[in-house]
Amino acid sequence: IGGNYGPTMKPQAQAVKEGYSQVLWLFGEDESVTEVGAMNIFFFLVNKDTGRKELVTPPLDRGDILPGVTRLSILELARTWGEFDVVERFPTMPEIAQAAKEDRLLEAFGSGTAAVVSPIECIQYKGVDIAIGTTGPLTQRIWDEITGIQYDTRTGPDGWSVKI
Repeated sequence: IGGNYGPTMKPQAQAVKEGYSQVLWLFGEDESVTEVGAMNIFFFLVNKDTGRKELVTPPLDRGDILPGVTRLSILELARTWGEFDVVERFPTMPEIAQAAKEDRLLEAFGSGTAAVVSPIECIQYKGVDIAIGTTGPLTQRIWDEITGIQYDTRTGPDGWSVKI
């Protein structure tokens, strides 16, 4: 899918008018979550079937998700920690709303080059605000790790930083 950000301006202006800072982009009848604004989206939640914590972000295979460097960095870092499952699949808004209702939605954030990570405190869905909370421990940890690697105060995975 090719395109540009031009068609996103009107929905973004409407979101701001209603008191929100970004638009959460959905796709298809199942309302798959794709991105937030111009950033990749991540949800940290407890899987209903397994009871395990998982970090979920949409996969790249459909061609409509930005293959961001920050997205890849988060996936690689989180996998090295081995503390929760790291899953690339399309979460749906009904799933996210249900997880929030059942207190299984732990955190949500967008990621991108400029922001690194940007916490999501609330998602308005079908006229109802889904409160998520402020910056969670995982979002903060990812911010600390990536910015620490960028500023050479932390050691990243092999090959991430090269002194010149």
